[in-house]
Amino acid sequence: MRTQRIYLEHANITVNDLQEAIRFFQTAFPHFKIRGGGNAMREWVHLGDDDTYIALNQAKQSDLKTDKNYDKIGINHLGFVVKNVEEIANNLLNNGYKRDFPKEVEQFRIRDYFADADGNQYEFVQYLSDKPEEKNSYSN
Repeated sequence: MRTQRIYLEHANITVNDLQEAIRFFQTAFPHFKIRGGGNAMREWVHLGDDDTYIALNQAKQSDLKTDKNYDKIGINHLGFVVKNVEEIANNLLNNGYKRDFPKEVEQFRIRDYFADADGNQYEFVQYLSDKPEEKNSYSN
C-alpha cells in the first residue's frame, strides 16, 4: 500500500502591512506570484506557486503581537525546505532583513532563520542528504 504524500498547502497569516509581507516572501521566494485575493470584506492575497502558498491578510487593527516566546502557547515559526539556503539568506540580507537566530550548519542540513516586518519567524532549511535517516538525524 502506497502512503499518501502529505504536505502543508498553505499558512494563513494576518500582517500589519500587506505590501511589506508580499515583499518579504517574494524576496525569499522570487518565483512566488499572487494567485488571487481581495474581496469586499478584507484585503488579502494568496502568494505562492502551483503547489503551496501563503495566505496574507491585511490587519484591521495594528496591535502587533511582539512577545515572541517559545515558552508560551502559539506558533513559533514556519519552516520551508529549500534547495539553496545561502541564496535565500543573501536575498533577504541584501534587502534589509536580518537573521532572527544564528545560522545552524549541521552534518546533514543547514538552517537559517529570518523574521518579517511583524516579527514572525521563518526557518529555511536545506538538506544535505536525501536519506531519511540522515535528514531526520537529531544527534548533531
